[in-house]
Amino acid sequence: MNLWRIIYTYFFFPLFAFIVKVASFFNKKIKKGLEDRQKLYENLIIDLTGLNRRRKTIWFHSASLGEFEQAKPIIEKLKGNYEVNIIVTFFSPSGYDNSKSYPFADVIAYIPLDYPTKVKRFLDLIRPDLTVFMRYDIWPNMIWELGHRKIPVFIVDATMRSNSKRKLPLVKNMHVSLYKDITKIICVSEEDKKNFLRFKIPEHKIEVVGDTRFDRVFQKSLEAKSKKLFKDDFFEGKKVFVFGSSWEFDENVVFPAVEKMLKYDSSFVMIVAPHEPTVYNIERIENYFAKTFATIRFSFLNNYDSERIIIIDSIGILLTLYYYADVAYVGGGFKAGVHNVLEPAVYGVPVLFGPKIENSQEALKLVDLGAGFVVRDKKQAYRILRTLFRDDEQRRKSGLISFDYVEKNLGATDKIITEIKSVLNFD
Repeated sequence: MNLWRIIYTYFFFPLFAFIVKVASFFNKKIKKGLEDRQKLYENLIIDLTGLNRRRKTIWFHSASLGEFEQAKPIIEKLKGNYEVNIIVTFFSPSGYDNSKSYPFADVIAYIPLDYPTKVKRFLDLIRPDLTVFMRYDIWPNMIWELGHRKIPVFIVDATMRSNSKRKLPLVKNMHVSLYKDITKIICVSEEDKKNFLRFKIPEHKIEVVGDTRFDRVFQKSLEAKSKKLFKDDFFEGKKVFVFGSSWEFDENVVFPAVEKMLKYDSSFVMIVAPHEPTVYNIERIENYFAKTFATIRFSFLNNYDSERIIIIDSIGILLTLYYYADVAYVGGGFKAGVHNVLEPAVYGVPVLFGPKIENSQEALKLVDLGAGFVVRDKKQAYRILRTLFRDDEQRRKSGLISFDYVEKNLGATDKIITEIKSVLNFD
């Protein structure tokens, strides 16, 4: 065992596991993740019995649901073109719970906690021919054990920021040790590749192919266009503002601007989809507009009576909602960081968001291109909305830039499939 493996296994990870255990007493999500793992191996043995072991087995791991969205175009293309077994794992309960019925995976499970004995038992059971870690959720003992067994390991949609904490002296040294056992790091951009090269990784191990999120949102947008959430003439003569993944922090800035738009522009309509459509959040939005403008919940549309604010009280339809947008706002930019700005961009609409966009290369690029607009306060929110809804030409031009940006970045999935084929030696 190298020095870092000893330090991690006998000090860092036990400390991490202890913190997680304590946190589970206060956090239901963490508690659920630990409880669900108690039957991990028992469930795996049952689920693996139907696997055709004559086929190659590819294991995809994602931290949570967002990272798994990036894996889906790869998995679905593999399943559509090759006879392979697909095993999918998650670290978080949210990813696992929301993906248990995913039809393109043969087995769906949690990744075990990173104890050496648990890791070995897990790999003894699943026996992958290739392991694909999405983005960043790599676990040291798992990586070292995969390297020991000479099982190829890819990191896909990999990113490395210039200010990444992985570059801190001691942390960097540990990652140098980890990356030695990685077969291929498939990056999003040349900047990411440059930053990975600082970890003494041979250049032939790093490929730049782009981001599968572009492929995923494009694929989903084609499917969404066939769904009819609203009647064909529902928004005839209207201009639609879709406020997606709204947090209260976003709403405090955007809603006052929306009130002005509703007052001075009779064609203006807002669809607002709270990030968490709980009863509390829906009622909070209803109460905000109660004295000024009528609202209606999406589930009550059969009783629609020209209300100009539609509140989405269900989940899983946000990407389809953006199809109806003339202008969109993506939430999160006043909290931890903006959500997926590609979801509205793929429909060719201007995209607004709060100031915290450092976590999103796509938001930064849209701003640079003139298709994304940063909102910092109420006055700015109104000014941008008023300009975009009054100036049809600017709105159309910004929208075309959005779509062109997505279209030019399609194709990462095919390049990743080519890399997988070269390792597994199948046609």
